[in-house]
Amino acid sequence: MSNRAVLEVIALDVEDAVAAQAGGADRLELVTDMAADGLTPSRETFAAVRAAVDIPLRVMLRRTDGFAAGPVDLLVEQARELRAEGAEEFVLGFLKPDGAADLAAIEAVLGELGGCRWTFHRAIDRAADRDQLRKSLAELPGLDTYLTAGSAEGVGAGLPVLVAEAGRRGEPGYGARLLVGGGLELSHLPVLLGAGVDGFHIGGAARPSGWSAPVSASAVATWREALA
Repeated sequence: MSNRAVLEVIALDVEDAVAAQAGGADRLELVTDMAADGLTPSRETFAAVRAAVDIPLRVMLRRTDGFAAGPVDLLVEQARELRAEGAEEFVLGFLKPDGAADLAAIEAVLGELGGCRWTFHRAIDRAADRDQLRKSLAELPGLDTYLTAGSAEGVGAGLPVLVAEAGRRGEPGYGARLLVGGGLELSHLPVLLGAGVDGFHIGGAARPSGWSAPVSASAVATWREALA
């Protein structure tokens, strides 16, 4: 696994998860309500998916569309319930109105995660200062990944930022893996792989028939082969 890029696929349910694993996904991001760009799934959905596949599974902790935390007590409660159900990896990320990381909300949720590994999601693409955000989060326990397109407009617009950040890996604030997603296309891979990016995240690209249809194992396999 360490010698090849990681391919993460968005899953909404057991059918998606099984197809993604069959196609060669290395990890799943489990969410609900993609109309709101992905919210926290139910405890029951997590349990069913966890029982159906054996690849790593990161669970979204997000209650509302946008990047404000919303009621932090409810986020904390959901985190606690998912941990009790056996969740071990998570996805989260909250911004204050000024575009800085909402450290109070993030730390409140992390208090329930017990050092579990987690991804800071595409809130980074809406941050007022990406570099400052990274440095403000660098010492938080468990943070090992940034899911980013490099731009709020998607990977096509963000490629220069992604290439630059890949070149800074190991600097303070840049130790976490870049997981590139958000309008990612196969045509973007040569530049990203050439820059040393080793994490890729797909949602719509795994569903040739759209979000109303399940993940396609063959579509996932196409990406896995491209990253082999």
